Amino acid sequence: MIRYLLRRIGYGFLILIGVNLLTFVLFFTVNTPDDMARLNIGGKRVTAEAIESWKKFHGYDRPLLWNESAEGAKKATETIFWEHSARMMVGDLGASDTGRDIAYEIKNRMGPSIALALPTFLLGVFVIVVFSLGLVFFRHTKLEIGGVILAIVMMSISGLFYIIFGQWLFSKILKLVPISGFESGTAMAAFLILPVAIGVFSRIGGDVLLYRSMFLEEISKDYVRTARAKGLPESAVLFKHVLRNASLPILTSTVAVLPMLFLGSLVMESFFGIPGLGSFTIDAINSQDFAIVRTMVFVGTVLYVIGLILTDVAYTIADPRIRLK
Repeated sequence: MIRYLLRRIGYGFLILIGVNLLTFVLFFTVNTPDDMARLNIGGKRVTAEAIESWKKFHGYDRPLLWNESAEGAKKATETIFWEHSARMMVGDLGASDTGRDIAYEIKNRMGPSIALALPTFLLGVFVIVVFSLGLVFFRHTKLEIGGVILAIVMMSISGLFYIIFGQWLFSKILKLVPISGFESGTAMAAFLILPVAIGVFSRIGGDVLLYRSMFLEEISKDYVRTARAKGLPESAVLFKHVLRNASLPILTSTVAVLPMLFLGSLVMESFFGIPGLGSFTIDAINSQDFAIVRTMVFVGTVLYVIGLILTDVAYTIADPRIRLK
């Protein structure tokens, strides 16, 4: 397993290099350093001296990828790519275009994002799995038909509707929870109840139908018929045998959620005024702070690669027949 994990880490490192380079090229294809200077200084009517001064102060006065005027290794190191992107490979996230320490901001904002995303993820998986198994348990009945119709309706409604309706009903009309904001400590719960509930509710539709299909496929297999022949009740068959054997595709489908646990929900944090990494990224996009956006793309890629590796390890725990080689 050690050899396999080292190989996967090596592949992940190559992926990070490719994503880092591709993100850099895409950003500077759309926006040149001169465009970035104009956006940050304010408008089109700025002097060339002001643009050059801004570029020099922020390190954007150098060539993008290759410095022909430098000598030796400095041809690669005295470039915008090396100063603003390559250093992320060793954990140096640098500063934003407005001078903020990005690593410091991520450290301070990671807590609120995890406080929102972790209960949303765990509670969501629990509700979705129970709902899906319930539909399978009551298959070929009116309860299953009603549950499938409900899931389709929920899947068809935009997540923004749930947010706006939830704020209107529970905050403005019933006044049960604050409409937005965030506090640390025990007061945090009052600000997180509504976004967590909406986050779980908005995921139910599509995921329930997916999990239901996986569970229906499992119940037609031989080991299920054997378990029933031994006299096990249907609930035990579903929750003990079917759920365990369907855990592999469930693990695979939840890999993409790992970056969200740390990066936060972009839309949810913005609507509810939660000072997490999601709102941090949205604010950077609105202010055209491309250094922050590039960094958040890179951090998301790192977390996704870690998620893939952890999923492989979880496979061996969920199914002892799987060996990593």
